[in-house]
This record gives sequence, structure tokens and C-alpha cells, in this order.
Amino acid sequence: MWTEAWSGWFTAFGKPVPHRPVEDLAFAVARFIQKGGSFVNYYMYHGGTNFDRTSGGPFIATSYDYDAPIDEYGLLRQPKWGHLRDLHKAIKQAEPALVAGDPTVQSLGNYEKAYVFKSSGGACAAFLSNYKTDAAATVAFNGRRYELPAWSISVLPDCKTAVFNTATVRAPSAPARMSSAAAGLSWRSYSEATNALDDRAFTKDGLVEQLSMTWDKSDYLWYTTYVNIDSNEQFLKLGKWPQLTIYSAGHALQVFVNGQSYGSAYGGYDSPKLTYSGYVKMWQGSNKISILSAAVGLPNQGTHYETWNVGVLGPVTLSGLNEGKRDLSSQKWTYQIGLHGESLGVYSAAGSSSVQWGGAAGNQPLTWHKAYFDVPAGGAPVALDLGSMGKGQAWVNGRHVGRYWSYRAPGGGCGGCGYAGTYGETKCQSGCGDISQRYYHVPRAWLNPSGNLLVLLEEFGGDLSGVTVVTRTA
Repeated sequence: MWTEAWSGWFTAFGKPVPHRPVEDLAFAVARFIQKGGSFVNYYMYHGGTNFDRTSGGPFIATSYDYDAPIDEYGLLRQPKWGHLRDLHKAIKQAEPALVAGDPTVQSLGNYEKAYVFKSSGGACAAFLSNYKTDAAATVAFNGRRYELPAWSISVLPDCKTAVFNTATVRAPSAPARMSSAAAGLSWRSYSEATNALDDRAFTKDGLVEQLSMTWDKSDYLWYTTYVNIDSNEQFLKLGKWPQLTIYSAGHALQVFVNGQSYGSAYGGYDSPKLTYSGYVKMWQGSNKISILSAAVGLPNQGTHYETWNVGVLGPVTLSGLNEGKRDLSSQKWTYQIGLHGESLGVYSAAGSSSVQWGGAAGNQPLTWHKAYFDVPAGGAPVALDLGSMGKGQAWVNGRHVGRYWSYRAPGGGCGGCGYAGTYGETKCQSGCGDISQRYYHVPRAWLNPSGNLLVLLEEFGGDLSGVTVVTRTA
């Protein structure tokens, strides 16, 4: 029993999109069957979507398409789907011999073998294999000659006729495409409070691990503290602002001082930890430092999840003062779980009416945006093109589409990809230097004929004019 025959690999924010050539996947499955395997589970056969905040990792994208034979939207991915269908049709033809007993193995050359299955009733099936990764082979079997491409297996359900070869793809190629269905949406915006705490806030000495406070009720945890600046501080006279440095276990954060934004920092899939360093304006007297720490999924593989920390664990320091560097890590910090807009449910029809929405402010950090759209005509799957936005979350009619993030993968590593040889998740990739995930699946079952409420929570700031409702066709 083979529990996970990988059709591809998952996409992570900030990483290229992995693919697995169907020639190699078919070869792996045929190789398993020829050696006596009897059960294969494809992981994944149907790609999916990590709706809400269910994506793990951390940093695993909302799309869990997995380069599967049936894609995230329910469309056939060709030629992968058709080639695997033909493979299993050939295996099914060979079934009477396959279930009768174990194979006998014949050597046909240095890299070539025949696995032959026979039943007492006279059924015979053979798998002819060429394990060489860079050259085809001609083999002789039962008085006949067979051409075997590199890294391929031919299936002979009657020990005579090769009805299928794993490297010979006959299914048509049919790439899917996205088409704009609704652009130029009319937006209204509501700014999240960045300088106000409410009765949910609590105070502790020192910095705390984020998940131990939020218990995943929200991706967000506010870390707030106060710094007193004496009138004799030299920077007040010189106008050179002090430098705030924050060390965090991940996964992303934004900094506000006295309600003003001073930028963001984030980690990545390979290294969730991050460091923020920036010069911040402070005045004489009390200054409020507010850090919004954001998690991007919980661990989903590996061991000892309890040791995978999230949040601002420090040190947090302020340098450029008369005393040199001041460590703020052990002083009193006030914490608040989640955002004000989350607690009000502004992503729903009822919640959105509880706040005052203003004009569109797409490039502002930590802002909620809403617009309405009609369902696209026809029956094609629907998605949101959020490639023009920064990082945040999306809802449609109160249903949580998931996290979005226009996090670009590094350039390089997406060159030519040969199917032959052992598969690894970085072997065949696309999207190097591009946004890891641009489109976000919205099930048609969530949509009304008209007046569908789209709400975005944008953390960093983006371009609302680029947000488009699209349909997917193959």
C-alpha cells in the first residue's frame, strides 16, 4: 500500500510553484505496481484550497492546488489527468495476471528489466522497464522488440502488446487561463485602530510567546509598551531619531509609534524569524510603541510543535539615546488579541454596517476595504485576482476566502525541467521572481446573483484598482 504518491508539492508564500511531470509520476506508479504493489493513493488527486486560516507550514499558501490531476477549481489538468487515466486503464487490463501472484524478474540489459505476472488460468502481463535517465533502449522480450524511452515503463497486459508507456504522453495539453469578469470595483475603506486598546487588553512583565496568548483565535497579537524620553535627550535637539530594533520568532510584524506607521518586516518559509530595525520619531515625555505581530499558519509537519515559537520574543531595544541602548524587553507590555475589526465582524454584512466607512484608501497599512460585485455569468469557477495587494485576508459574503500575500519568490531555479530521475519538490518549478499566489478561489456556492460583499483586510497597503473578479477555464 502506497499512501502518498505525490502529484506535485504545496506552494509556500515567497517560494516558486512546484510541479511534477506526469511522465515521472506515471513511471513511479507503474514501478510500484510492477514490483507487487496493489494500492496507490495520490496525494493530491484533487487540489484544494486552505480556506479561512487553515493553511499550515507556517507560510504555506492558501492554494493547495498541488499540481494535481484535478486542479484546485475542479478542472482537469491536462495532460496529467488523461495520462494517469490511460495508465490505470492499462493496469486494469492486466489485473487478472497481477492478482494471481508475485512477478518473475528478467534482466533485459544493464538498465532494463521485465516484470512478468502469470496466472494458472493462462493470463500473462508484463512491465518492461528502462531505468536509464538519459537514453532510450531497445529490448527483446518473448521474441519481440520494444522501444523504451529513458526512465520509462511499458505495460503489456497480454505479454505481447505495449498498450501504454509512462513517458509517451498522448493526452492533449490544455492549460487553464483566468479571464476578467468584474474589474473597476467601487471601494470604501475603514482604518483599523493602531493606537487604542480596549477592555480585552492585559498587561504582563516582559515579552510573551504569541500562540500561548492567542491560542490561534486570531493571527494577530498587539505588543504595546511605553518609553519615557527625558527633555535632556540629545536626539531631541539634533533631530536624529532613535533606532528601534525588534527580534521576532515570526512570522510578520508592523510597527507603530504614537499611532504612526514605521513599516513592516517578515520572515519566510525557510526562515520564519525576522528582525525589524528602523528610526522612529519620539517626543519628550511618554511614547507609545505598538507592534502588531502576525502569524502565517501553524506547524503542520515535523516534531515537537510546542517548541515552534511565534511572536516578539526579543530583545526589543532602542538605541541612539544618551545612555546608548535601552533594552525594553523586560519592562511591562500590554497585549491585545486580534484586531478591532475582527471583534466587530466587519467582514460580514451585519458587522460592516457597525462602522463608518470612508473613501478608498488602498495604500494605507492596516485598513479594511469593502466592495460589491455581481456573480460572473456562466458556470466557470470564480477567483479573486489579488496580485496588486500586499498581505492580508479576504472574505466574500462573510465567508473566509483565506490569507492572501503577494510575496514574490526569488529569481532563478525555474530553468528547464526533465522528467527523468528521482523527483524532489524543487526539481521542476515555475514562477521564480513572481508572486507565489495571485488568484484566490471563491466557490460559486458562496455567491448570490448580485450584491456580493467582498471585504479585504490589508496589512501592508496595496492597489485596490488592480483587484479583479476572474473566472477560470481550461
